[in-house]
Amino acid sequence: MAASTLPPATAGHQPVMLDEVLEHLAPKEGDIIVDGTFGGGGYTRAILMAAKCQVFAIDRDLDAIVRAEELAAHTDRLTPLLGRFGEMDELVRNAGCEQVDGVVLDIGVSSFQIDESHRGFSFTRDGPLDMRMGAAGPTAADAVNQLPESDLANVIFRLGEEKQARRIARQIVQRRKEETFRTTLDLAETVEAAVGGRRGARIHPATLTFQAIRMYVNDELGELARALVAAERLLKPGGRLVVVTFHSLEDRMVKQWLRDRAGRNAGGSRHLPLMGKGPEPTFDLEPAKAVLPSDKEVEGNPRARSAKLRAAIRTDAPARSGEASDGMSLPPLSKLEEAS
Repeated sequence: MAASTLPPATAGHQPVMLDEVLEHLAPKEGDIIVDGTFGGGGYTRAILMAAKCQVFAIDRDLDAIVRAEELAAHTDRLTPLLGRFGEMDELVRNAGCEQVDGVVLDIGVSSFQIDESHRGFSFTRDGPLDMRMGAAGPTAADAVNQLPESDLANVIFRLGEEKQARRIARQIVQRRKEETFRTTLDLAETVEAAVGGRRGARIHPATLTFQAIRMYVNDELGELARALVAAERLLKPGGRLVVVTFHSLEDRMVKQWLRDRAGRNAGGSRHLPLMGKGPEPTFDLEPAKAVLPSDKEVEGNPRARSAKLRAAIRTDAPARSGEASDGMSLPPLSKLEEAS
């Protein structure tokens, strides 16, 4: 079907750095593209309208897949796939495709998830303390109610980069001795009490703690690490990888991984010269540095303020073997028991 038959975009959904994503993804007729984070469908819709290409839209959130299926009803060039983008190579191959021309990832929580109070992502809307992007596994309440104080502080400090992590963890443990945490406002008020409200602060005092718990519950850094490796396996030579991040930890991971895959981290020094030739580069960086949103976009869409885009082109070198690692020392999610 022609792109003109696609229904209007979802009201209120603004995909970040859309023009820059399309520029570096460069979809053309006949391409097969993976949108690993369908969300509200902003990237997928634009890709389908930019060229007569095929799109595999992946999301672990069933609500997002429902939106993708509604869009797929208007075109035969879209295939929704329920699952994690860290397993994109397996998902796409199970759908009958061995290699693709492009992969785009928009890392982080979607505006739909934040806006729906029953999902438990927001500290400004009271709802069950859930925060799961999918439907399975431990919730944020499980983490907050079960993690030992030292583990909880570690999660908040490492994933939230929260300087008051120990104080917050101590307050959470004291509070849960009296009553278990059940709602988002329970946690937000406890964090605010722990840090004294931070009068005049630009952001809510619970922002970093909520971010950390959400990233932990969804294993977001681990999932990103697996997604990069999966994209390396799935992209054909000349295929394009585009990643948009909103968090310093995520951007640092993407930057370091791409530099490694491009052979930029293996130069040695005069004090420690490189011994032998390193692996053949599997990606070329293009561009070499992160692309930032325009001032105009940030003014119209505050969510874009912290966004960074990194892109690379797949070489013909074979994908490297080995498991992906997020480089973090965090308590395993498997130690949590799901509350009944």
